[in-house]
Amino acid sequence: MESFPKIISVDDHTVEPPHVWRDRLPSKYRDTGPRIVRAPLKEMTFIGGRFAPKMGAPGDDGPLADWWVYEELHRPLTRLDTAVGYDRDEVRLEAITYEQMRPGSFSVPDRLADMDVNHVQSALCFPTFPRFCGQTFTEAADRELGLLGVRAYNDWMVEEWCGPEARGRLIPLIIVPLWDAELAAAEVRRNAARGVRAVCFSEIPPNLGLPSIHTDDWDPFLAACDETGTVIAMHIGSSSRMPSTSADAPPAVGSTITFANCCFSMVDWLMSGKFERFPNLKVMYAEGQIGWIPYILERADVVWEENRGWGGVADKVLRPPSELFAEHVYGCFFDDAFGLRNLDAIGVGNVLYETDYPHSDSTWPKSREVGEAQMGHLAPDVVERIVRGNAIELLGLTADGLWEGAPGV
Repeated sequence: MESFPKIISVDDHTVEPPHVWRDRLPSKYRDTGPRIVRAPLKEMTFIGGRFAPKMGAPGDDGPLADWWVYEELHRPLTRLDTAVGYDRDEVRLEAITYEQMRPGSFSVPDRLADMDVNHVQSALCFPTFPRFCGQTFTEAADRELGLLGVRAYNDWMVEEWCGPEARGRLIPLIIVPLWDAELAAAEVRRNAARGVRAVCFSEIPPNLGLPSIHTDDWDPFLAACDETGTVIAMHIGSSSRMPSTSADAPPAVGSTITFANCCFSMVDWLMSGKFERFPNLKVMYAEGQIGWIPYILERADVVWEENRGWGGVADKVLRPPSELFAEHVYGCFFDDAFGLRNLDAIGVGNVLYETDYPHSDSTWPKSREVGEAQMGHLAPDVVERIVRGNAIELLGLTADGLWEGAPGV
């Protein structure tokens, strides 16, 4: 392509620096809130979609790693958290320290430099330690500390990660206290007041022991998102259960079918009636790819047309699911040539581009080249919408693709 648009990535990741909670929690929680401890790795497995690390004691054998410690949780930084810059064959399941990762993973100036290398103008970043929808704090026993932890993360995200150094190029994405929909709604509104337009949520809440979206339990949260124009962003794995087939399946099985949770979740939303009740609601599926969407829409429409009488949706889903999808749902991809060949069956306005920096799947530093190769058959105006235009509209960015709430923008 003669001119490939500057990318707005709707799915990148931040690795939180050690000071995020240390600097923002009340002093009485300094020794109990999330903190970094350097300790040996005793054992770590990732089988059947479940990640199971064990921290060793001082003096034990094993490679040293930096661990997030919080209540009973011991979670190491891993090479899969930050794999960019390494040959794919060198990316293994191993625990690491901050010194062993690319600085752009946690440093704003270095992140901007790596974005420049990759033809990326702006990026929306999901959490690492809180996990993809903040479920780390939902699983904690101390709710008071958990709520403070959520707010501290959001303050760091808005004021520091997306602060003056970022110059509007980093777009804030917040988490909420999932255990209480009223508190979640209040956190959405608190951050919407300072220009935040996106919030993390679980693709399948019951996997976290939370109500499904078919209940009314989430309505306060959904109402807040509807009223403030806050997009609900769901990342693969945000239900703490990656798809797999058996307890002994290697990670490659789950990596191949990562889209499956997005598929299940999207059908949930389309058949929930929530888009009828909250007409301004928008949801997006990060890292789910898009090639699977046409068949699901076709099947959902058939079920709605033929089976809605006994299917439990006749009184709440009043239009074909494909129409609801077109108005409310966005699929996100970084490498999906098949999906792009079937774009007409998805909708040009329902697709967003991403780079997944700094994860092992990331197309960095060749996201432009991948995009050019896979979008070469598309008209320039279509490429413009996919690569940046849809994201500008969805996230309320400036015409230049910057976050409007950033200092100086």
